[in-house]
Amino acid sequence: MQKSTSDGGTFKDGLLEVRYEYSPRLPVILQQLNATLLVTTYQAGKLMVLGTHGGQLHISFLDYDQPMGLAVSPLRIALGSRRQIHFFVPAHETQSRQQFHDGCFVPRSAFYTGTIHGHELGWGRDGCWIVNTLFSCLSTLHDDYSFVPRWRPPFVTELIDQDRCHLNGLALEDGRPKYVTAMGQTDSAQGWRLNKATGGSVLEVPSGQVICDNLAMPHSPRLHGGQLWVLDSGHGTLNRLDVSSGKHEIVERLPGYTRGLSFCGQFAFVGLSKIRETSVFGGIPIADRRDELRCGIGVVELISGNTVAVFQFHSGVSEIFAVEVLAGFSNPLFAGASVNQQDQEVWIVPNPSSSLPQIEKRLPLFYGRTFSELPPESGAFDSLSLQTSTIHDSTHSAATLVERGNLLQEQGNQ
Repeated sequence: MQKSTSDGGTFKDGLLEVRYEYSPRLPVILQQLNATLLVTTYQAGKLMVLGTHGGQLHISFLDYDQPMGLAVSPLRIALGSRRQIHFFVPAHETQSRQQFHDGCFVPRSAFYTGTIHGHELGWGRDGCWIVNTLFSCLSTLHDDYSFVPRWRPPFVTELIDQDRCHLNGLALEDGRPKYVTAMGQTDSAQGWRLNKATGGSVLEVPSGQVICDNLAMPHSPRLHGGQLWVLDSGHGTLNRLDVSSGKHEIVERLPGYTRGLSFCGQFAFVGLSKIRETSVFGGIPIADRRDELRCGIGVVELISGNTVAVFQFHSGVSEIFAVEVLAGFSNPLFAGASVNQQDQEVWIVPNPSSSLPQIEKRLPLFYGRTFSELPPESGAFDSLSLQTSTIHDSTHSAATLVERGNLLQEQGNQ
């Protein structure tokens, strides 16, 4: 097999090399948590499912058009792409036929929003909440509209597709929006770009009160363990924030642009990205060490504040967008509405021996009546071992590696 030495090099038959490595402790942690990681990469156009089987990591990719935000619950999963929100539902009755999988999620519907740059999604009491970055607001969905604006920062004076403050992150409390992140307190088209190194802030919802400011391109506010956490992305850090004082402390400094955060047990899973050679990232603190930045996932142990495991891409993927923990499954199968025709098909039909299902009036998947939260959550980069193998991009045939991987994926228009 011919290999490319360049990052994201092209192969014959339109395949793209994706090389990665990970700490031996990573599959151990995921197995102990009985959890799977769902990761989106906008740049490569992939939803990555990172589970474990037989003590090894099991990785599969599904193709989506510019995937961004993810919302995860045991009953349904939402994935935001360029112009649509895709909804997956459980079909675990199929798992008995799957040798390597302990659950199954299948695509059931998609809602067309048009381009809104849905940076984050969350399941709340009113259904699927969307951080609508292009229109600088929080939105929900309704059958009669592209989206329903529900809240916007008080300094944004109109609903318009101008990305005025780069609203990008959402923390929910009891199923309701509680905190958001924005890159600037600005009210002009992409006005946040002028002061991105220090203009970022965390705001309370619905008051719009600024809880913390002077951040560099912050992302991913989260409530966990009674505390508010945020990624100060331009510094490459995971921070803990005191809401009453507005002060924040660095818990861990990581070698990447931090974006995408999820908690499970005593661990934080943090997305890491390289930064592009564009004006978007010019002037932020980590731009000075651009060549040292890495793309992948860092696992931070919260008691010590140390990075204890890592998954790192070496080629094919350079940016991570969302990172979410799917608890209760070690290696679920995700089937198809991706554009990759090699994905495994799963059909769910009534049992022929049963009576035909009755047509019932049901609320759409994006509505909140069936809202169910996840169950209560009860120097690694330099120690990676290097072993090489090859896997193919397929949700049903991907081999797993102990510590290093090399995979071929479909190369589309990315």
